[in-house]
Amino acid sequence: MIVASLLFALLAGLLHVYVFRMESITWSRPATWKRFSVASQSDAETTKPLAYNQGFYNLFLAIGALAWIVFVALGHAQVGWTLVFSSCGSMLLAAIVLALSGKKYLRAAVLQGTTPLLAVVLGILAVALG
Repeated sequence: MIVASLLFALLAGLLHVYVFRMESITWSRPATWKRFSVASQSDAETTKPLAYNQGFYNLFLAIGALAWIVFVALGHAQVGWTLVFSSCGSMLLAAIVLALSGKKYLRAAVLQGTTPLLAVVLGILAVALG
């Protein structure tokens, strides 16, 4: 279960790095802002500072999830589990908030929340059984 939890934390971290890239680096490109249901280039420019900031939130969560893998691999399991439960737990809670924001966000919330959910659940099982 540890390996599966590591895998899902890795996937969650990589997804959040990808979201960081879209929100903080490529936000002004039509392919990016349309993915986030922004209506126009003008609206994308108006929301660019907000997206930039939000992208860094996603990056910091990703760093926590990816650092967890390093700590577990180096034998510092307690630090690693603290990071996974904090980072992936925050990702999961953010996905729940997104889902509660409206039906049109449900698909994105499921995409955002599935891998951290699996990382947390499998991590709890690994710790409890380990």
